Amino acid sequence: MESIQLNIKGMKCGGCVSTVEKILNDADGIENVSVNLLTESAYFEISKQRIEIEKVLKNLQENGFPSKIYINDFSKKINKAELEKKKKWNNQWQKLTFALLLLFFSGLGHLAEGRYINFPVLGNIFFHASLATLALVFPGREIIINGFKSFIRNRPDMDSLVALGVTSAYLTSLLSLIFPATGFPCFFNEPVMLLGFILIGRFLEERARYQTGSSIGELLDLQPEMANIYTEDNQIKSIRVNTLRPDQEIQVLAGDRIPADCIVIKGTSYVDVSHITGESKPIQVKKGENLSSGSLNLNSTLRLKVQKVGGDSSLAKLVNLIESVNANKPPIQRIADKVAGKFTYFVLIFATLSFFFWWKGAKLIWPDLLSHNHDQLITNTGHTLHSSLGSNADNFLSLAIQLSIAVLVIACPCALGLATPTVITVASGKAAKKGVLFKGGDKIEMASKINYIIFDKTGTLTKGQPFIVDYKNSNDHLFLLRIAASLEKESRHPIANALIKEAQEQNLSLLKIKRISTHSGRGISGELDSIDGLINIGNIEWLMSRGIIIDNNEKKIIENDETQTHTLIGVSIKDKLLGFILLGDLLREDSIKTVQNLRENKFKINILSGDRKQTVLSLAKKIGCKETEVKWDLLPHKKLKTIENLKINNKVAMIGDGINDVPALAASDLGITVGSGTQIAKANADVVLMGDQLNGLPYALNLAKKTLRKIKQNLIWAFGYNLLAIPIAGGILFPKYGILLTPSIAALLMASSSITVVINALSLD
Repeated sequence: MESIQLNIKGMKCGGCVSTVEKILNDADGIENVSVNLLTESAYFEISKQRIEIEKVLKNLQENGFPSKIYINDFSKKINKAELEKKKKWNNQWQKLTFALLLLFFSGLGHLAEGRYINFPVLGNIFFHASLATLALVFPGREIIINGFKSFIRNRPDMDSLVALGVTSAYLTSLLSLIFPATGFPCFFNEPVMLLGFILIGRFLEERARYQTGSSIGELLDLQPEMANIYTEDNQIKSIRVNTLRPDQEIQVLAGDRIPADCIVIKGTSYVDVSHITGESKPIQVKKGENLSSGSLNLNSTLRLKVQKVGGDSSLAKLVNLIESVNANKPPIQRIADKVAGKFTYFVLIFATLSFFFWWKGAKLIWPDLLSHNHDQLITNTGHTLHSSLGSNADNFLSLAIQLSIAVLVIACPCALGLATPTVITVASGKAAKKGVLFKGGDKIEMASKINYIIFDKTGTLTKGQPFIVDYKNSNDHLFLLRIAASLEKESRHPIANALIKEAQEQNLSLLKIKRISTHSGRGISGELDSIDGLINIGNIEWLMSRGIIIDNNEKKIIENDETQTHTLIGVSIKDKLLGFILLGDLLREDSIKTVQNLRENKFKINILSGDRKQTVLSLAKKIGCKETEVKWDLLPHKKLKTIENLKINNKVAMIGDGINDVPALAASDLGITVGSGTQIAKANADVVLMGDQLNGLPYALNLAKKTLRKIKQNLIWAFGYNLLAIPIAGGILFPKYGILLTPSIAALLMASSSITVVINALSLD
């Protein structure tokens, strides 16, 4: 399977999202479809053997959704995004300016009709007919054409409702003008006002939607345009960043940003890496240390060697990860999209029923309704041209036409379509700034439900950088270290790193590995050149299970108080124990505060570790965990079993960092890993805490709860608005209270509903 992202134009509401998803799902060979209204994109997987993507693009084009495959060229993304944004804004401004101009003249017509100003031509009905025609032909043309195309294809959307409302109002007024005997109402100002309010609403909505994605824009801004490279004769030359290549050497001055992923080859400086880790304090870097693209060099000139550029850089991957958050919809959004997809049909049916009810049924129930005077919501000014819809209707057909138009215009599936993705985008952006990466909107929703948190010990609560404390029961410490480091040199385990680092400091030459076998959570075995026999390195229980004899003196060492509170590994050749290596690990600075914060927020805490009892209990005591909340001597499959048991009555999050934590991360409801963890742990986690800090965890879980609360608020508003507004537009309050809504007021309310949803998303803190 191959993952594809499409950029799609023409989506205006949740109904459009549903239509695009249906087109993609109906295509043979496409799976895991997810369409996002906010980012105007679609994500899916295809089978290369079964699908021709050109046919899918053609089908989308024919249905009013011109699309193209998104090409992840990070070097071009910045300029391209800026150009597309400017083009879109110019187009929006042109339409909006023209519509506002027409609205202005329509407003003057009100004053002229009421003789408040002495310009008779402005009050002339033919002048207003001309304004309405211009409104339909220019700013409203795209909406009307797209709306009717969708309607004809039996896939009505928001544009379809607006197009039907606008053209109905225009044609009814035109018939009244040409054939006065019909008795139809004449309200040419309504199409002008309606389109004006809709375009204002869409402009404000587009602006607010752009703000929700501002975190990606801020990250893109971290990529400098130029870089200073060293030439062959060691001179400085300025080039564009997109021409940088790996292995080139560059100069980064104080105050400049790092243009690519690099390694320091000369110089010492403080660097701001907050965009990657969320850590506000600058870090000190020196020769041999790695720096991520976008980092800010603060106080000294650095000479760097380029390692990764463009789309392979950490900044590009971070941007892509944030963008991909939208690919996985939370379940609550899938429900909203399904409802929005059917919503347009409901509105059309309701508008049709309203028309026939007021035309044929109302006069049987309220025969004198139109002869009574009512206090309308929009009062009748006495203008024959600008009176409120329905307020002076002299027959039920006229009333039916006006109220059915109001129903079409006031309905708003846009709010339903935007309710979730706006909040998800804002939340993922805010989380990224704090060094927390959610791998999808569904992961944010799951994070909001977590009540039980399980910590791995080594590399999670501790720094995962063990160091050798002592050697026990060994006559030749250097030989013991050399054997252990030689066999461990191909391992990624933190203990292996500690052994290799110590061997390098002691200037020990390591032996070549002949064969090796890893026993997850227990140890490692194999053979080395120049050493006769099988070598085992691991925990004591495992060594004993492999036939290694432990005598009474050695058992006393194992049971010693000092030994009990550290990690102890044994090294053997054949069945003879060479000795023990005692390792320590430092507690992360924020472990105690993080666990305390989680407890205050009513989370249940457990620690699962493969380490020995006293080592785990010693750490648990430091961070304030009871013995009942701690489990030790756990192999990976036992961790897995513990999590599966807890999941029966809880929503469980697992925080780990190593290869042996991967099964537990995958089995938990929410897998979380720290940025300093292994690549495989990051790949299998649902949430990544960048850097080496745990303090992002309480923030992430708290943000997830706030996010889901905002989503629910938006959905309640979107559903509630339509449940209240549509019946009012249909005239439910007219017989008793005389309250009516004109299409122009309906359009204003419709626009405000979408804007409200987006503004509510932006208020997430």
